Amino acid sequence: MKKYSYVGISLVILVFGIWVVSEYLARNSKESLSYIEIEGERKKVPEFDFRNQNNKTITNKDYLGKVYVVEFFFATCPTICPIMNENLLEVQDQFYGNMNFGIASFTINPEHDTPEVLKKHAEELGVKHPHWNFLTGDKDKIYELANKGFNIYAREDEKAEGGFEHSGFFALIDQEGYIRSRKDEAGNSIIFYQGSVPIDNNSGEGHETQQIDILMEDIQILLK
Repeated sequence: MKKYSYVGISLVILVFGIWVVSEYLARNSKESLSYIEIEGERKKVPEFDFRNQNNKTITNKDYLGKVYVVEFFFATCPTICPIMNENLLEVQDQFYGNMNFGIASFTINPEHDTPEVLKKHAEELGVKHPHWNFLTGDKDKIYELANKGFNIYAREDEKAEGGFEHSGFFALIDQEGYIRSRKDEAGNSIIFYQGSVPIDNNSGEGHETQQIDILMEDIQILLK
């Protein structure tokens, strides 16, 4: 009987040890992703209040408790937006069944991109995840959110193709609403993930490579 007792105790200790190590690795993995700090304070997503493709009001509070990706785009964009959205479709498919994940796509052309237009746009793209919202509303508030809230460049420009100029960056947000990112080889935060490079071109060397792959890796880290 003592022999079996020792075996049972050993198994309990082994299982407990595996659980402790797993928890330790999970916590340290999350900590490996840096917070974006401005003047010593961790950068948090500002409050926002817009309508989605189903004409439902969506706020930042709807994303609390979820890991999500933010982009700024417009439906008639002839340049980088189609690439960005194709990349996000890959991200959607990777986390399709996870209700703790989401995407927020803010249009920078709200005068054209009404909820009806965005609904058609989402359907044509093949959007299926219930927490992927295409958001529209007051133009000034959207631009303030992009340029000041996220520091993701966006503006109207008659000379730009399509009438708007913007970066192709994605921002990664954790469950508490903080902007997160991994660090580069020098130990500096990459801050944003380049979303305007086709996935087929994400295998070489350089700053703009493998961004979608590492974005999905970092989403998985935060979801643990």
